[in-house]
Amino acid sequence: MSSPYLSFRIAAVGVLTLLGACTVGPDYQRPPAVTPASFKEQDGWKPSQPRDALDRGAWWSIYQDPVLDGLVRQIDISNQTLKQSEAAFRNAQAVVQQARASFSPTLSLSGSDTRSYSGGSSSSRSTSSSSSSTSTSSTTSTAISSGGRYSSSYSVSTGASWEPDLWGRISRTVEGDVASAQASAADLASARLSAQATLATDYFELRAEDELKRLLDSTIEGYTRSRDIARNQYNAGTAAQADVVTAQTQLDSTRAQAVNVGVLRAQLEHAIAVLVGKAPSEFAIIPAPLTGSVPVVPTDLPSALLERRPDIAAAERRAASANAQIGVAIAAFYPTITLSASYGYASSAIDTLLHASNSLWSLGPSLSATLYDGGARSAQVAGARALYDQDVASYRQIVLTSFQQVEDELSTLRVLEQQAGIENSVVQSAQEAERLTLNQYRAGTVPYSSVITAQATTLSNRQTALTVRQNRLVASVALVQALGGGWDASQLPPADRMDIVDTPVAADTVQPVRSTP
Repeated sequence: MSSPYLSFRIAAVGVLTLLGACTVGPDYQRPPAVTPASFKEQDGWKPSQPRDALDRGAWWSIYQDPVLDGLVRQIDISNQTLKQSEAAFRNAQAVVQQARASFSPTLSLSGSDTRSYSGGSSSSRSTSSSSSSTSTSSTTSTAISSGGRYSSSYSVSTGASWEPDLWGRISRTVEGDVASAQASAADLASARLSAQATLATDYFELRAEDELKRLLDSTIEGYTRSRDIARNQYNAGTAAQADVVTAQTQLDSTRAQAVNVGVLRAQLEHAIAVLVGKAPSEFAIIPAPLTGSVPVVPTDLPSALLERRPDIAAAERRAASANAQIGVAIAAFYPTITLSASYGYASSAIDTLLHASNSLWSLGPSLSATLYDGGARSAQVAGARALYDQDVASYRQIVLTSFQQVEDELSTLRVLEQQAGIENSVVQSAQEAERLTLNQYRAGTVPYSSVITAQATTLSNRQTALTVRQNRLVASVALVQALGGGWDASQLPPADRMDIVDTPVAADTVQPVRSTP
């Protein structure tokens, strides 16, 4: 029986073995997590102004603020933190592409031109060149009158090698890398949502500072009139000079408070500039009042969070990746078979190199297996299972935390809505009390200290009402973020797109690899 035929039969046996092989390791199933039937704090809570059609993508459009809309849209263009996450995702895609390359054979081409010399001796000598596993060569010697010998060797060859995925080591590696890349895509979505929510929060806080400045400026005008009244009363001899001094002190104190508003506003403006990728010195937001109502996104069922929040999706995909690594570790217990072949030419003369008489070839499988490693492979399997358990626990904890965040914001919005109604009534009462007290002072029936007290009460209650309004807007943003914004797990790139290095696009979720041993 000729050697080529024997090698062919061995290769055929290897292919048959491949067809009957199995993928070792556990097939992935999404870990169960605690999922309540409904939100506790949703009872008795209702959106202030629900929208009939909510844009699940541009969720910030529910606030109907064109300035906010323009700022948030710049995040995808210039935010540097988001660019870091996007680059990490592209790197994860490249890792998948690299892992998938292991399914294909490796082809090589090599050539050599060797000239060597050995010193002369009384005995005849020859030199030869060795070949790699995928190339061959031969050598001739030529006697030189000086007693030394020069030798030449020429070779050219092609080779191929392929490792069949008999036990699923490669497929499990690809499965794990795909899940990791999907987790990276979810991390990118989570970073985007976080940047959007942070910008919206900073924007509403900045607008609250603008509103506070407007409130203080209006108060300063009222305090100026009150001081003038006290001064006129003093000039008329119906009031003490202390009333004028007290009124001036109150006026100056409020002016200082109005100036101090600019500190926090400037910091918020600088923070927004960084979020949109601009230098603070090149960015400015024109002051404007805090207008509009407080819209709140209607909540879905708690189970929807498992698909709506990118951080939950990222944690679940990491658990899937860790599960695949168990199979990779188990595959190390089985032998590895490599099919290799090479064909080439070798000659001592370049002009006869490609003659058929100088051709060389090889074909055959090789098998390697570890017989004893002191328990290293068992430890690797145990470590892989422990990492999987760790990722499952992390996934379940993130799910629980997400429910907590939604419950927190629902209760916050419910309480703040009730407080806002009360504060509005308090402000109206305080303003009326201030008006009546000032008229009584003009009539000389109450001291100026009563006016000061009434005015301070009005300002304090108006500031409290503004703070409640600001907190409601911020809480509504936090609720949107806790609900996942406009993201959905269907936007995770599928497995067949993971070796295409680009940014994530809407697609179906990847299905876990399943096989039967």
